[in-house]
Amino acid sequence: MAILEVTQRDAVTHLTLNSPERLNALSDEMLAALQDTLDQLAVDPDCRVVTLSGAGKAFCAGHDLRQMQAMRQNADAGAAAFADLFARCTDVMMRIQNMPQPVIAQVHGIATAAGCQLVATCDMAIAGTGTRFGVNGVNIGLFCSTPMVALSRNIAPKKAFEMLTTGDFIGAERAEALGLINRVVAPEALADETAALADQIASKLGAAVKIGKRAFYEQLALDTAEAYAHTGAVMVENLALDDTREGMQAFIEKRPPDWKQ
Repeated sequence: MAILEVTQRDAVTHLTLNSPERLNALSDEMLAALQDTLDQLAVDPDCRVVTLSGAGKAFCAGHDLRQMQAMRQNADAGAAAFADLFARCTDVMMRIQNMPQPVIAQVHGIATAAGCQLVATCDMAIAGTGTRFGVNGVNIGLFCSTPMVALSRNIAPKKAFEMLTTGDFIGAERAEALGLINRVVAPEALADETAALADQIASKLGAAVKIGKRAFYEQLALDTAEAYAHTGAVMVENLALDDTREGMQAFIEKRPPDWKQ
């Protein structure tokens, strides 16, 4: 049984974290599988959207605490082993943000600690009612410092800090209101709603979406004037595409575009 299941449907690739007995924890094995698979998808011309879910009763419960405790017992590893773990986790999160395809989290059950970080890192997220989100490391004496990077870039700083310091869970409706997820749907509709969003995005000009995702994250790091200058150049790049020219002409002529890519 693969720890990460990969299902291809037209231009959408669905990934399933498949370690339900560990609540799909981001173990060494899971991180390796995610990194390898995402690296491959990033250069796959047939993949336009990636969706991500968890098997069993939870989306993802964060890092594998049993593995982390085992690292602590290895006197030869020490702090270097933990540093390596967080570096590998960061690589996976950055891969999601830097890959050209939009990534949509399909969330149910719980998403806690690094699992909540994973939701915050994905470009979009849909959750079923009853889903709970938390950065609960403080409850066991480990502040969720790396998860707070993605969390604090999704929701207001004071709200993020409250979650980080109290260790409390929030529900799906609250997560939507704060901006952590895009929408809340009935659990029985979660897979279909995620697939519908993925299909809608996959129907757009892939080259334009890739250009747009890259520019979206680049402009967030700039001040307003720099962001306008940068995105103006990006639009010029986008306008140079033959398929964009075709899309504009099709709109003028009131017909569907005949895109080649």
